[in-house]
Amino acid sequence: MTINKNYIFSVLLLAFVSCNHRQHNVVHSAAEVPTSVNAIKGYTKGNASADGIGKFYLGREISFVMGAGASAWLEREERDQEENTTLAIENMPLTPSSVVADIGAGTGYYSFKIAKRIPNGKVYAVDIQREMISMLLKQKQQLKDSIVTVVQSTETALNLPPNSIDLAIMVDVYHELEYPMEILQALKLALKTNGKILLIEYRGEDPEVPIKPLHKTTVAQLNKEMAANGFKLSFKGDFLPIQHFLIYQKD
Repeated sequence: MTINKNYIFSVLLLAFVSCNHRQHNVVHSAAEVPTSVNAIKGYTKGNASADGIGKFYLGREISFVMGAGASAWLEREERDQEENTTLAIENMPLTPSSVVADIGAGTGYYSFKIAKRIPNGKVYAVDIQREMISMLLKQKQQLKDSIVTVVQSTETALNLPPNSIDLAIMVDVYHELEYPMEILQALKLALKTNGKILLIEYRGEDPEVPIKPLHKTTVAQLNKEMAANGFKLSFKGDFLPIQHFLIYQKD
């Protein structure tokens, strides 16, 4: 496996931008999770690092959101070689009729590939950025896709129907959530009783993974945050070259 480290670092340095505004939804499905006293539990403020927003959740600083300027990096030809995205999709718990939510779908790199594996199902491609929403809609039109539904989210609301999702995936996204607690609680409402969350995150335990520290996470930290929101680890896959493959279920 060959990774163009200079390219990855340059893209991450230039393309991470804060996305702190709310947009009108492409799909309206569910009400926003209300903010309460409990909603801020676990959040603290501190000095921001170069790639962070100065907001911490259970001791982890939250990173900037990858901007639409990095869309070319998401679609790079060598991505499958570097991350083995094909193997990641092959190991997802999918059936022909699965309903999947791709949270932080970006350009739809995963969304449209998953759609090919669930001919009788549905993929909600969810993103917070208007530019990414436009890319998703354009891609859907070009592919003449009938499986993917594009959904615009906010910082605290996913706008997904309740009790509708078999599998929610976040691929290199979770560490960027400005409100991880609210999003996990929103997912809990959207997931079916036996629904699952898949986190694919760059391995924070491995200093050799050529990604900036705030864009990598450890299993221990992820388990702590997921447990705090009522999810338990049900499967840990170690087969990807540079990422964790972690499946969680409601506790």
